[in-house]
Amino acid sequence: MKDLLKRLSEACGISGFEDEIREILKDELKDCVDEMETDIMGNLITTHKGKEGKPSVMLASHMDEIGLMVSFIDDDGFLRFVKIGGINDQMLLNQKVYVQTENGEVPGIIGSKPPHITSAEEAKKIITYKDMFIDIGAKDKEQAETLVSIGDAIVFHTDFEECLNDLVMGKALDNRVGCAIMTKVMQQLDTEATVYGVGTVQEEVGLKGAKTSAFKLNPDMAIALDVTIAGDHPGVKPEDAPVKAGSGPVISFADASGRGLITHPMMKKLLLEAAESAGIECQLEVGDGGTTDATAIHLTREGIATATLSAGSRYIHTPISVVNLKDMEDTVKLILEFLKRL
Repeated sequence: MKDLLKRLSEACGISGFEDEIREILKDELKDCVDEMETDIMGNLITTHKGKEGKPSVMLASHMDEIGLMVSFIDDDGFLRFVKIGGINDQMLLNQKVYVQTENGEVPGIIGSKPPHITSAEEAKKIITYKDMFIDIGAKDKEQAETLVSIGDAIVFHTDFEECLNDLVMGKALDNRVGCAIMTKVMQQLDTEATVYGVGTVQEEVGLKGAKTSAFKLNPDMAIALDVTIAGDHPGVKPEDAPVKAGSGPVISFADASGRGLITHPMMKKLLLEAAESAGIECQLEVGDGGTTDATAIHLTREGIATATLSAGSRYIHTPISVVNLKDMEDTVKLILEFLKRL
C-alpha cells in the first residue's frame, strides 16, 4: 500500500490533467480486470464481470488534485495564476511548484512582497492569490513564453514521507488515497457481483467525471472512496471534526448538511454489517462541509444507492497532508467483505 500511495502521491494530475494518475492505475490493474477503457471525459473504467443476476457496484475514486493554472505572463517573466479546486490563499505563499508543460516540468516558487518592505497595515491582512506570482527565473516575458504557456497546469512539489505510527505525509492524498484503495480492492476481488473500479476526473471542480461515468454504467449501488477531515490536532474542537487518523475507516451518514449525500439506508446497513463481520472498527461521520463524487452518483438516472467510505486525513486541501496506512488497509478489507456478501 505504501509504495503504491507514494507513486500516486508524487505523480501530477490537477483537475483536467489526470493522465499520469490514469496511467499508473492502468498499469496496476491491467492483469486483474476483465475490461478497461478510458471514456471521452478521461475517466478510467475497469470492470470485474460477476455472475448474471448478481448486483453491480461502482467504486469511484477521483484522480484529480487541487492545483493552479497559468493565466498570464507579465513583461518581467513572472506568472500569474488561477486556483483549480478549493485552496485557501494563505496555504500558497512560498510554496515550490512545477509548471507542467509540453516539454516537461518547469520549477518555480510562489512569491509576493517580502515582509521587510510590507507596511504594518498590509502585514495584518492575508495576502490573496491575486497578489502572488510564480517566479520561474525568467528574465522577461519573451524568455518565459519559450518555457510555459497560458493554460499550463501547476502542481505543488512535495515529497512523500513516512512518519511515526503508520502515518505518511505527501501531496494530493486527496484523493490518491482513494485511488490506492480502489486499486487494492480490484486486485483482490472475491465476489459474484460485477464491480466497476472507476478513476474519475474533475471531482475537485464539480464532480464532473462521476456524473458521466455513473450515467454510462448505471450500477445498482456505488461507493465513493475519498478522504475526510481528521481533526485530531491542535486548533480543532472534537465536535467540529471528530474523525481521527488511525481510528479506522469512516462511514459517512451525510455530508454538506444533507445538501450533498444522505447515505442510502441499505448501503449504511450493509457496510455496518460487513464491518462487524470483518471485525473492523469504523468511525461514523455526519458532516456539514464538503462532499464527494457520491453526490453526483446517487442522483444519476433514476437514482443509485450510494455511500461514501473515507480515510481521515489531516490538513486536506493544502500542499501536504497526512493519512494513516492502517486506515487504508482496513478500508480495503471492509470493501472486500462488503462485496463478498452480495
